[in-house]
Amino acid sequence: MAITLLLSPFLSQAEIKNVTTVNVKISGSCNICEEGIEAAAFQKNISQANWDDKTQIASVSYDSKRTSLDAILKKVALAGFDNESYLAPDDAYAKLAGCCRYKRTDKDASVVQKPAHGHQHGTDMTGNSKAETESSDPLKPLLDAYYSIKDALVNSDGNAAAASAAHLVKAIKAVQMTALGNEQHMVWMKVMKDLDFDADHISETKDVGHQRDHFSSLSENMYKLIKAGKPSQAVYYQHCPMAKEGIGANWLSQVAAIKNPYYGAQMLNCGKTTEMIK
Repeated sequence: MAITLLLSPFLSQAEIKNVTTVNVKISGSCNICEEGIEAAAFQKNISQANWDDKTQIASVSYDSKRTSLDAILKKVALAGFDNESYLAPDDAYAKLAGCCRYKRTDKDASVVQKPAHGHQHGTDMTGNSKAETESSDPLKPLLDAYYSIKDALVNSDGNAAAASAAHLVKAIKAVQMTALGNEQHMVWMKVMKDLDFDADHISETKDVGHQRDHFSSLSENMYKLIKAGKPSQAVYYQHCPMAKEGIGANWLSQVAAIKNPYYGAQMLNCGKTTEMIK
């Protein structure tokens, strides 16, 4: 086990092709900052960072053919953390947890700008950006993709569940942490990698039984995340006592009616609503 732990950073880096590693200064103050910085820099098989709170130096590794250090540091700044290339926007810094409010002294870097609104890629029919239309509920794309997986499992459709999970993987990577409230931001830091892990596994198989195993843990982390915020529409937290060989399992639904994703047509109405989140 000790050998595995020692090798894990090298194994993780080995997944990144054309790897370039650079040490950069990124401001922060605590373990929550470490989670935020590393989450902002992380993109599966493309980039990652290991940040030291004592030195405030991050070792950033990335695929030089698929991204750049500049792009990674912009994302880190948008998450609220000043670095040697960019200063975080004031509103992003203000959304950090109290313990993360490091002293801001670097005036040499440029303030990273958020994408401008207007008629551009990602705009809707009204000319507003997609991010703007979803600003009231930044996690709505995640919920929509999650619900699609749930509906596919209700129908015992492994192909549709895999396709919907692939959309969820993309939605997870697209979440703008600066749009999350403080409590939800802290929960996001804790569950993001697990959400990505379960969604990724569901997307890589057509086996409904295996998908349902991962859907159970995916649902628990989605519940924690949605519970910490204020969804734009009611979310029903539902429970099946028969799932997982009698242990029981939960799921989120956009409707009050019970449609069981763990058994589908076999026990479609088995379960009950235990909580409504709104």
